[in-house]
Amino acid sequence: MTHSLQADSGWRVWWQLTRPHTLTASFAPVFLGTMIALHYSTINWTLFLAMLIASLLIQAATNMFNEYYDFARGLDNEKSVGIGGAIVRNGVKPKTVLMLALLLYVIAGAIGIYICSQTTWWLLVVGGVAMMIGYLYTGGPYPIAYTPFGELFSGVVMGYLIVIIAFYIQTGTVTLEASLLAVPSTLLVAAIMMSNNIRDIVGDEESGRKTLAILVRRPAAVNILMLFFIIAYAWIVILVISGTLTPWALLVFLSVLKPVKVVQIFKRYTEPLQVMPAMKDTGKTNTFFAFLLGIGLLIDYLL
Repeated sequence: MTHSLQADSGWRVWWQLTRPHTLTASFAPVFLGTMIALHYSTINWTLFLAMLIASLLIQAATNMFNEYYDFARGLDNEKSVGIGGAIVRNGVKPKTVLMLALLLYVIAGAIGIYICSQTTWWLLVVGGVAMMIGYLYTGGPYPIAYTPFGELFSGVVMGYLIVIIAFYIQTGTVTLEASLLAVPSTLLVAAIMMSNNIRDIVGDEESGRKTLAILVRRPAAVNILMLFFIIAYAWIVILVISGTLTPWALLVFLSVLKPVKVVQIFKRYTEPLQVMPAMKDTGKTNTFFAFLLGIGLLIDYLL
């Protein structure tokens, strides 16, 4: 039996519950936003760590809400592919998953209050909205994940907004350059959601979801995913040509084989287990892209 369908044990149960391959969607934007801020001010590393931890906690909690509500609505079973598996395969009580998610939200909220006390209380509103969207993604009467807007909300909140907040808490402002550099992050986080929805397209359709992948059908969904990748890389080229970025930003192309592989897998295979590597490589693309862009910005700063 493939490991992805086996029950975990010990600490792996709780680790898998966070869906670790998705956590890069919160780490990468925080790192990128901070590296952009490096060109404007001295970095407060305490605020950086606080922002990073809060973002990771919110992402992990969102994943737990996802698992809880998918189980509660009868969408997950012991044969489901790609889910955390704590409830349907590892025997964790649904209420425990929900309470743990809420606990992570409380801790993230406390860290958020500290960040606000060091910057501006307006971030309390912004962070509160982000947390609410994280819950409503699969919770509430009309889950965002069941609509065609999953990529939009995840990309804007986890991609764009986190970059901007990470930049703002260091500089106290928001610039056009920061906004422009957040665009690829927005697209790549949306790509993570799109790849997930492409993988689950059959099961999601049977359960009544109306994701973008379902509405446009699988071939078009794969092409949209490919477009997300193309625009993200082309965006950096345009910013370099326009003089907004130095050629060091082109380091992002060291990661380009990952999205190429993702698209090839999705075009070749359709079974959920077969395309799982593509799902994971989409997350890695987001991580490597942001890390390499951040390194390029750091090198430019040091030179």
